[in-house]
This record gives sequence, structure tokens and C-alpha cells, in this order.
Amino acid sequence: ARRVRSMFDAIAPTYELVNRLASVGLDAGWRRSMVRLAGIRPDDRQLDVACGTGDVCRTFAAARPAPARIVGGDFAGRMLEEARTRNNDRIVWCQADALALPFADQSFTLVTCAFGVRNFQSLETGLREMWRVLQPGGRAIILEFGLPSTPMMRRLYHLYFTRMMPWAATLLSRDRSGAYRYLPRSVLSFHDQAGLASHLRQAGFGEVAMFPLTRGIVSVFRAHR
Repeated sequence: ARRVRSMFDAIAPTYELVNRLASVGLDAGWRRSMVRLAGIRPDDRQLDVACGTGDVCRTFAAARPAPARIVGGDFAGRMLEEARTRNNDRIVWCQADALALPFADQSFTLVTCAFGVRNFQSLETGLREMWRVLQPGGRAIILEFGLPSTPMMRRLYHLYFTRMMPWAATLLSRDRSGAYRYLPRSVLSFHDQAGLASHLRQAGFGEVAMFPLTRGIVSVFRAHR
């Protein structure tokens, strides 16, 4: 956990720019898919776990309708500093460890997380925490990397993701922490889509549904408490 925190602190200033370039601009559409699948209600109280620099929070704040209250939580202080520079009256920022969220049981009706759960030191604990702070009937919306569904796409993606992207991202960000060498390893060693869905059910969630995007490069998971 300390290493992950230090890596994200190191890349915070260029985080959003590199994400946009590395995903060829697709990241914005993936966040809009989270909004669409969340089925936002005007009285929703949202927690975005591992919020980073706040791009998911801002996407939800711009939705119509938007949640009544949005809290962005992350354990990397420099990520939150970047988030606060782009503040929005609807959003409250909070330093928070996903494995021990500083919120009472059933505090939120919507919990979101984009590209964060694979970095949890304990996936089981993190998902249980997300379940704990949700009200009954609340929804969890998780966006996470996967692998393309076809063999040819998978080979091309593997070449780009393990060789070209880390080199370009490291150059653009001037990163010395190894964050962009860690990224492909964290994705390739993480559970597949079916495995993450299974972990959500084990954490107590029901009605778990998976929505692959961009040929399976990422998927949105929707689960209910």
C-alpha cells in the first residue's frame, strides 16, 4: 500500500493528461458509461473510492440529474491536491483509505470506483467496505481494466499495453517511481471479469451485472446492496 501511494503521489500532476493520451481519449467515454449505468437519482449521495484527481466525480457532477452530494476519497494526498485545484461546489474531497473508509454504515446510496479496486491491498476488504457504506438498495459502479475478447485484439493490446504505453507514459510524465511499469503488471495479474464479479457476490452484493466496453479492454460492473 505504501508503494502504491507513493507512485500515485509521484504521477499526480500529469495523471489525467497521460490517461487521456494513453487511452486515445476513450477514458472520457468510459466514465460517461459509468454515469449512464448508475441510473442517477437527484437524491443520491455518492462516494467515489480511489478518486484520484477527481475525473469521475466531475463527470457525475456534470450529469443531469446529478447526485445531491458527491464525496471523493483517496489515500494519496497529492492526488487530492490536484483534485482540489479543479473543485466543484457539489464535491467534497476526503483523504480516505479504501480498506477502512471513515464513514458510518449505510451513509451513501451510490459508491463508484474507476481503475482502483485492483490496487487494493485486500480486494475482499475493500469490496466489503464499499458494501458497508451503501444503504440497502444502493448501487456500486466499478470501472476496471480487462483483456480484449478476441485473440488478435488481445495480442495487439498486450504489445501496446506492456511495451509502447509504459515507455510513452513514463516519458510524458517524467516518472521515476515505476508507476507505468506497475500498471500493466497490475492489470495482467488481476482477476478476470468473471473473477471480479464473483468477489462482488462474496462481499455481499446482489444483482451483479457486467458491461464490457471497447472489445473488453474495460468493463463496468454494477452491483446492488
